[in-house]
Amino acid sequence: MYQAIVFLPIIASAIAGLFGRLLGPRPSELITTGALFVSAALSVMAFVDVCLGGHSYIIQVAPWIHSGSFAADWTIRVDSLTAVMLVVVTGVSSLVHLYSIGYMAEDDCRPRFFSYLSLFTFAMLMLVTANNFLQMFFGWEGVGLASYLLIGFWFKKPEANAAAMKAFIVNRVGDFGFALGIFGVWYIFGTLDFDAVFKAAPGQVGHTFVFAGHSVDVMTTLCLLLFVGAMGKSAQLGLHTWLPDAMEGPTPVSALIHAATMVTAGVFLVCRCSPMYELSATAREFVTFIGATTAFFAASVGLFQNDIKRVIAYSTCSQLGYMFVAAGVSAYGGAMFHLFTHAFFKALLFLSAGSVIHAMHHEQDMRRMGGLYKQIPFTWAMMLIGNLALTGVGLPVVGIGLAGFYSKDAIINAAYGGMGGMASYAFLLTLIAAMMTSFYSWRQFLMTFHGRYRGQDEAHDMAHSDAHTHDEPLEHDDGHGAQAHDAHAHDDHGHHAPKLEEVHEAPLTMLVPLAVLAVGAVFAGMAFAHNFIGPDAQGFWHNTLGAVWEEKEVPLWVELAPFVLTIAGFAIAWFYYIRHPELPAQMAAKKGMLYTFLYRKWYFDELYDLIFVRPALWFGRKLWKIGDGFLIDGLGPDGISARVLDVTRGTVKMQSGYVYHYAFAMLIGVLALATWFIATGGTP
Repeated sequence: MYQAIVFLPIIASAIAGLFGRLLGPRPSELITTGALFVSAALSVMAFVDVCLGGHSYIIQVAPWIHSGSFAADWTIRVDSLTAVMLVVVTGVSSLVHLYSIGYMAEDDCRPRFFSYLSLFTFAMLMLVTANNFLQMFFGWEGVGLASYLLIGFWFKKPEANAAAMKAFIVNRVGDFGFALGIFGVWYIFGTLDFDAVFKAAPGQVGHTFVFAGHSVDVMTTLCLLLFVGAMGKSAQLGLHTWLPDAMEGPTPVSALIHAATMVTAGVFLVCRCSPMYELSATAREFVTFIGATTAFFAASVGLFQNDIKRVIAYSTCSQLGYMFVAAGVSAYGGAMFHLFTHAFFKALLFLSAGSVIHAMHHEQDMRRMGGLYKQIPFTWAMMLIGNLALTGVGLPVVGIGLAGFYSKDAIINAAYGGMGGMASYAFLLTLIAAMMTSFYSWRQFLMTFHGRYRGQDEAHDMAHSDAHTHDEPLEHDDGHGAQAHDAHAHDDHGHHAPKLEEVHEAPLTMLVPLAVLAVGAVFAGMAFAHNFIGPDAQGFWHNTLGAVWEEKEVPLWVELAPFVLTIAGFAIAWFYYIRHPELPAQMAAKKGMLYTFLYRKWYFDELYDLIFVRPALWFGRKLWKIGDGFLIDGLGPDGISARVLDVTRGTVKMQSGYVYHYAFAMLIGVLALATWFIATGGTP
């Protein structure tokens, strides 16, 4: 059963990829989607068997690498942590496959697309079922490759190619740290097997070793290096810049990346290695700091985005920060709980956004939407449920709410109960992020579905054709924020907004996955809260995590604070975008310092362009012009061969074949010889 869960997606990917042209689009869709649904059904059975039944398995697939004392076999590890991830990955992926049948119906390259989707799923399954660091690294790089292929799927678009390269390159930075961490684990422990490393780790507490010429703490260094890899995959502050640009891929890709695969890999890594992180307070504090700062940063940037997918993308970045906060304060169960619930409502939000984009003829700019709830009421209801789950709407005292209410509030409570100043820092920033999350989520919802329809506004038509840079705020009054038209807002195919009467609901293949995900967004927290963080959590995890955290009593004000801030965020969004829709444009036109700072995403892209991109391009041009052009082509082997050819060509021209030319040359030679004799007096 477990082998089938892992290998069915790659078999389907190979069939669609190698024989897709022969089979045709529809058989390729059915084969890959059917394989994923079988894998998802088996994953549910595995979840019941492992998490609720208390079993665990180590399944040997094949020998892999044996060299001297080093040994790493191809093994499937199935424990509670794996079982949770299997449900998340295969469940969301199967629904994304089904959704893609409708969303990609007009694309001629569907076999290739579905092959890439299944490949992506297989790589993530390899990652979560790994029993050693090397096999995990194989899956880790596999999702990186698949993300490159999917983000740049529409390779004829320069923006898609640039986004794919950006994701690939930025993740290589994090992967370098992860690789160093793996080397360090082998150097210290002499093995990469998880159980052996975790068992030996307590013996290394307080020990040091030399790294980069300095004596450093063993466990802290290893944990920090591994976390650098997690920062790249999970788009934490500093290595986050690839995530918003990943929206250049088709919308189903965005849902798969953000909800179930690539970005959750970093959280899974930290939770898998929790026995190591529990031995280093410094590493946990760093994880907490990065998570809290990322949650705040991404939420602040999401406040003024106009691309419907980019708002959700920054939301993902922020929610991942929450998960790392939980891991940093040793609430690993809370981190996995939020990962679990987040998969439902974030996939729901992305796919609902895709339904909006489909209805709007592939328009993504929210400033060209509004009033759509009458045209697409089912999508409106699905987006409403997703927003309620994301913002954590519920009744704090009663303890009843949607999925995000249970997992997000649990993390905030864990930060409040954490030890040290870093936990207090995280508590404060996660509360502020909760209010900002509510504001930008409801801003998106209200701009998209309520107010008047703006798709045919003359002002927006001018904005689409305006020659402004995509970062420059425009000063026209559209009533819903005056930002320049995003270069990516034409989305997938570059179409413009339709007339309101042309807006319509998506086909059933797209709507059914939304309904299934909505059920999870409503009930997943309520149904499984006691397993992840309650008194039954110890039995649920079966000693898989380094520490099992049980939610403790907190003061009433702490319990009420997220609810109050969420309501405040909604009230502000309603005030600006329904009650007084002219105010956002007026504020944006002033180009205030804070607005510009947030609009430009804290200037990270500009800073990286100045520090890394431009020097790299300058250095590359110098290598091209001087190294290749002047030295190699001019003076090197190419230059020498060119001079030989020049001399040869000159010599060949002297061989004309005419006798009088040769006679003339002989005469010149005789005259030269006579002249020499006269000049030298006939002496040699």
